Amino acid sequence: MPSKHVRAIQRYYPQIYLACHVDHVRTKSNRHHLSAHDSTLLAHLDESQSTLAGSLARHLGIANSTLSPALNRLESLGHLTRTPSRHDKRQIELCLTALGAEAMAEASVLDAKRVAAVLENLSATEQKRAVAGLALLAASALEHQTKAPRRKRW
Repeated sequence: MPSKHVRAIQRYYPQIYLACHVDHVRTKSNRHHLSAHDSTLLAHLDESQSTLAGSLARHLGIANSTLSPALNRLESLGHLTRTPSRHDKRQIELCLTALGAEAMAEASVLDAKRVAAVLENLSATEQKRAVAGLALLAASALEHQTKAPRRKRW
């Protein structure tokens, strides 16, 4: 029998998702030309901290050869930058651009206006606690993924 915390997350997560979820957007129907996969990829990048392309491929459970065309396209659209690693020139560091951050937010499966409306029901302190809790859970999930067996996602 799952713990009360497991059951609570299983109950609360779908409520948040359903309240804030938007219909999936086709690549050509949004101004940034992002598919749901593109948005997912960009969601794993940061504007200030680079991510190694090989690490991202492993994290997503895809081959480098599958990731490379997506990175080429997203770079050509100005959503990310690719630079050789300072520590190992064979590795490529990925960084989200400001345009990429904007595009990812607009193509997210969570509608920004709906999320903002949900947050408006909370005080400023409650908002900070909610975001901190989600950040903590997400960090733990990412750590777990690095240790768990890989599964194909795309």
